[in-house]
Amino acid sequence: MRLDKYLKTTRILKRRSVSKELADQKRVYVNGRVAKPSTEVKEGDIIKVIFGYRELSVRVLVIQKQANKNDAAAMFEVVEETLSQPEQ
Repeated sequence: MRLDKYLKTTRILKRRSVSKELADQKRVYVNGRVAKPSTEVKEGDIIKVIFGYRELSVRVLVIQKQANKNDAAAMFEVVEETLSQPEQ
């Protein structure tokens, strides 16, 4: 499954266009490499998304084309979540 579609399906990001923008800005990584929106995601991959001061790393557990809200949360597990303070 494409990275942008996976992020939307799992509800990590609300819109596919937002995941495309983040990937174009080199703020999305798959297995430690900068990822394009079209990068294929497989079970076991680690996805790292950087939004503002928050970094979220998740492990892909399941790939489904569609998922309701409850199933979406079971499609990944949070590996690490960090918040950094803005510099003043």
